[in-house]
Amino acid sequence: MKVVSTNIAKPQWITINGKKVKTGIYKKPTLTPIFLDTETVKNDEVSNRKYHGGEFKACYLFSADHYPYWESLYPTLDWHYGMLGENLTIEGLDENKLIIGAIYKIGNALVQITQPREPCNTFAAKMGNPAILKQFINHGKPGTYVKVLEPGNVKTGDILELVEQPKNSITTAQFFELLFSKDKNQEHLQLMLENEAIPLKKRIKLKTHLKS
Repeated sequence: MKVVSTNIAKPQWITINGKKVKTGIYKKPTLTPIFLDTETVKNDEVSNRKYHGGEFKACYLFSADHYPYWESLYPTLDWHYGMLGENLTIEGLDENKLIIGAIYKIGNALVQITQPREPCNTFAAKMGNPAILKQFINHGKPGTYVKVLEPGNVKTGDILELVEQPKNSITTAQFFELLFSKDKNQEHLQLMLENEAIPLKKRIKLKTHLKS
Protein backbone atom coordinates (compact mmCIF):
# COMPACT_ATOMS: atom_id res chain seq x y z
CA MET A 1 0.00 0.00 0.00
CA LYS A 2 1.30 3.41 -0.99
CA VAL A 3 0.23 7.00 -0.34
CA VAL A 4 -0.67 8.63 -3.67
CA SER A 5 -2.18 11.83 -2.27
CA THR A 6 -2.20 13.79 1.01
CA ASN A 7 -5.33 15.91 1.46
CA ILE A 8 -6.61 18.57 3.85
CA ALA A 9 -9.52 21.01 3.84
CA LYS A 10 -10.19 24.64 4.60
CA PRO A 11 -13.55 25.36 6.25
CA GLN A 12 -16.45 25.75 3.86
CA TRP A 13 -20.19 26.12 4.22
CA ILE A 14 -22.70 23.59 2.94
CA THR A 15 -26.50 23.45 3.00
CA ILE A 16 -28.01 20.35 4.62
CA ASN A 17 -31.80 20.10 4.82
CA GLY A 18 -32.09 23.86 4.34
CA LYS A 19 -29.55 24.71 7.04
CA LYS A 20 -26.05 26.07 6.43
CA VAL A 21 -23.30 24.28 8.37
CA LYS A 22 -19.52 24.51 8.36
CA THR A 23 -17.67 21.45 7.07
CA GLY A 24 -14.22 20.07 6.40
CA ILE A 25 -15.29 17.51 3.80
CA TYR A 26 -13.94 19.51 0.84
CA LYS A 27 -10.41 18.11 1.00
CA LYS A 28 -7.87 18.82 -1.72
CA PRO A 29 -4.39 17.44 -2.42
CA THR A 30 -1.44 19.16 -0.77
CA LEU A 31 1.98 19.80 -2.29
CA THR A 32 3.74 19.26 1.05
CA PRO A 33 3.66 16.49 3.69
CA ILE A 34 0.82 16.48 6.23
CA PHE A 35 1.29 15.99 9.97
CA LEU A 36 -0.78 13.28 11.63
CA ASP A 37 -1.42 14.31 15.24
CA THR A 38 -3.19 12.36 17.97
CA GLU A 39 -6.66 13.80 17.34
CA THR A 40 -6.51 15.51 13.94
CA VAL A 41 -4.39 16.12 10.90
CA LYS A 42 -2.62 19.45 11.39
CA ASN A 43 -4.20 22.38 9.51
CA ASP A 44 -7.16 20.22 8.42
CA GLU A 45 -10.66 21.52 9.14
CA VAL A 46 -12.72 19.30 11.46
CA SER A 47 -16.03 21.08 11.99
CA ASN A 48 -18.26 18.49 13.66
CA ARG A 49 -16.20 17.04 16.50
CA LYS A 50 -19.06 14.75 17.50
CA TYR A 51 -18.57 12.60 14.42
CA HIS A 52 -15.11 13.50 13.09
CA GLY A 53 -11.63 13.76 14.52
CA GLY A 54 -10.66 12.58 17.97
CA GLU A 55 -8.51 9.71 19.20
CA PHE A 56 -10.15 6.96 17.12
CA LYS A 57 -10.81 9.08 14.01
CA ALA A 58 -7.66 11.17 13.84
CA CYS A 59 -7.10 10.52 10.13
CA TYR A 60 -9.19 8.99 7.33
CA LEU A 61 -7.72 6.69 4.64
CA PHE A 62 -9.49 5.80 1.39
CA SER A 63 -8.39 3.59 -1.49
CA ALA A 64 -7.37 5.15 -4.80
CA ASP A 65 -8.48 1.85 -6.35
CA HIS A 66 -12.15 2.71 -5.67
CA TYR A 67 -12.12 6.08 -7.43
CA PRO A 68 -13.04 4.70 -10.89
CA TYR A 69 -16.23 3.19 -9.43
CA TRP A 70 -17.41 6.50 -7.99
CA GLU A 71 -16.33 8.49 -11.05
CA SER A 72 -18.46 6.19 -13.21
CA LEU A 73 -21.50 6.85 -11.00
CA TYR A 74 -20.94 10.63 -10.86
CA PRO A 75 -19.17 11.56 -14.13
CA THR A 76 -20.19 15.22 -14.05
CA LEU A 77 -18.32 16.02 -10.82
CA ASP A 78 -14.87 17.60 -10.88
CA TRP A 79 -12.87 14.62 -9.61
CA HIS A 80 -9.61 14.77 -7.69
CA TYR A 81 -8.12 12.87 -4.75
CA GLY A 82 -9.69 13.95 -1.46
CA MET A 83 -13.18 13.97 -3.04
CA LEU A 84 -14.33 11.19 -0.72
CA GLY A 85 -13.21 13.22 2.29
CA GLU A 86 -10.00 11.31 2.95
CA ASN A 87 -6.75 12.71 4.33
CA LEU A 88 -4.68 9.95 2.75
CA THR A 89 -5.49 8.40 -0.62
CA ILE A 90 -3.90 4.95 -0.62
CA GLU A 91 -3.05 2.82 -3.64
CA GLY A 92 -3.66 -0.86 -2.90
CA LEU A 93 -5.81 -0.38 0.20
CA ASP A 94 -8.12 -3.40 0.36
CA GLU A 95 -10.79 -3.49 3.06
CA ASN A 96 -10.98 -7.28 2.71
CA LYS A 97 -7.37 -7.53 3.90
CA LEU A 98 -7.12 -4.59 6.31
CA ILE A 99 -7.54 -5.88 9.88
CA ILE A 100 -9.11 -3.88 12.73
CA GLY A 101 -6.39 -3.19 15.30
CA ALA A 102 -3.47 -3.66 12.88
CA ILE A 103 -0.59 -1.22 13.36
CA TYR A 104 1.23 0.39 10.44
CA LYS A 105 4.14 2.75 9.98
CA ILE A 106 3.38 5.51 7.47
CA GLY A 107 6.15 8.01 6.93
CA ASN A 108 7.16 9.17 10.41
CA ALA A 109 3.79 8.27 11.95
CA LEU A 110 2.62 5.07 13.63
CA VAL A 111 -1.10 4.37 13.22
CA GLN A 112 -3.67 1.75 14.18
CA ILE A 113 -6.67 0.69 12.09
CA THR A 114 -9.80 1.50 14.11
CA GLN A 115 -13.10 1.66 12.23
CA PRO A 116 -14.62 2.08 8.77
CA ARG A 117 -16.17 5.34 7.67
CA GLU A 118 -19.97 5.49 8.04
CA PRO A 119 -21.50 7.83 5.42
CA CYS A 120 -23.28 10.94 6.67
CA ASN A 121 -25.64 13.62 5.39
CA THR A 122 -22.75 16.02 4.80
CA PHE A 123 -21.25 13.53 2.35
CA ALA A 124 -24.62 13.19 0.57
CA ALA A 125 -25.01 16.97 0.34
CA LYS A 126 -21.51 17.40 -1.07
CA MET A 127 -22.09 14.73 -3.73
CA GLY A 128 -25.52 16.14 -4.53
CA ASN A 129 -27.48 12.92 -4.10
CA PRO A 130 -29.06 11.44 -0.93
CA ALA A 131 -28.99 8.01 -2.63
CA ILE A 132 -25.21 7.94 -2.30
CA LEU A 133 -25.56 6.90 1.34
CA LYS A 134 -27.13 3.59 0.34
CA GLN A 135 -24.74 3.26 -2.61
CA PHE A 136 -21.77 3.69 -0.27
CA ILE A 137 -23.08 1.07 2.15
CA ASN A 138 -23.91 -1.41 -0.62
CA HIS A 139 -20.49 -0.96 -2.25
CA GLY A 140 -18.85 -2.09 0.98
CA LYS A 141 -15.56 -0.26 0.41
CA PRO A 142 -15.60 2.41 3.14
CA GLY A 143 -11.93 3.08 3.78
CA THR A 144 -10.78 3.33 7.38
CA TYR A 145 -10.10 5.72 10.21
CA VAL A 146 -6.89 5.36 12.19
CA LYS A 147 -5.69 6.13 15.68
CA VAL A 148 -2.32 7.91 15.67
CA LEU A 149 -0.04 6.13 18.15
CA GLU A 150 3.01 8.21 17.23
CA PRO A 151 2.48 11.58 15.48
CA GLY A 152 4.52 12.31 12.39
CA ASN A 153 4.71 13.60 8.84
CA VAL A 154 3.33 11.64 5.90
CA LYS A 155 4.03 12.46 2.26
CA THR A 156 3.05 11.20 -1.18
CA GLY A 157 5.02 8.06 -2.02
CA ASP A 158 5.23 6.78 1.56
CA ILE A 159 4.61 3.04 1.97
CA LEU A 160 2.38 1.53 4.66
CA GLU A 161 4.59 -0.93 6.54
CA LEU A 162 2.83 -3.51 8.72
CA VAL A 163 4.25 -3.43 12.26
CA GLU A 164 1.78 -5.59 14.15
CA GLN A 165 -1.13 -7.80 13.06
CA PRO A 166 -3.76 -8.64 15.71
CA LYS A 167 -4.65 -12.31 16.16
CA ASN A 168 -8.31 -12.14 17.15
CA SER A 169 -9.97 -9.58 14.90
CA ILE A 170 -11.88 -9.14 11.65
CA THR A 171 -11.35 -7.17 8.45
CA THR A 172 -12.51 -3.62 7.87
CA ALA A 173 -14.99 -4.95 5.30
CA GLN A 174 -16.39 -7.45 7.80
CA PHE A 175 -16.73 -4.74 10.45
CA PHE A 176 -18.52 -2.46 7.98
CA GLU A 177 -20.96 -5.27 7.18
CA LEU A 178 -21.44 -5.91 10.89
CA LEU A 179 -22.37 -2.26 11.48
CA PHE A 180 -25.11 -2.20 8.84
CA SER A 181 -26.44 -5.77 8.69
CA LYS A 182 -29.73 -6.57 10.40
CA ASP A 183 -28.74 -10.14 11.28
CA LYS A 184 -25.33 -9.51 12.82
CA ASN A 185 -22.63 -12.17 12.81
CA GLN A 186 -22.40 -13.08 16.50
CA GLU A 187 -18.82 -14.37 16.29
CA HIS A 188 -17.65 -11.14 14.68
CA LEU A 189 -19.68 -9.14 17.18
CA GLN A 190 -17.99 -10.84 20.12
CA LEU A 191 -14.53 -10.20 18.65
CA MET A 192 -15.28 -6.51 18.24
CA LEU A 193 -16.64 -6.18 21.78
CA GLU A 194 -13.23 -7.31 23.03
CA ASN A 195 -11.21 -5.15 20.61
CA GLU A 196 -9.78 -2.05 22.30
CA ALA A 197 -8.90 -0.52 18.93
CA ILE A 198 -12.59 0.42 18.79
CA PRO A 199 -13.91 3.25 21.00
CA LEU A 200 -15.76 2.12 24.13
CA LYS A 201 -18.91 4.02 23.12
CA LYS A 202 -19.17 2.01 19.89
CA ARG A 203 -18.50 -1.27 21.71
CA ILE A 204 -21.28 -0.51 24.19
CA LYS A 205 -23.66 0.15 21.30
CA LEU A 206 -22.61 -3.06 19.56
CA LYS A 207 -23.22 -5.05 22.73
CA THR A 208 -26.96 -4.36 22.46
CA HIS A 209 -27.00 -6.64 19.39
CA LEU A 210 -25.49 -9.58 21.25
CA LYS A 211 -27.93 -12.50 21.47
CA SER A 212 -28.23 -14.20 24.84
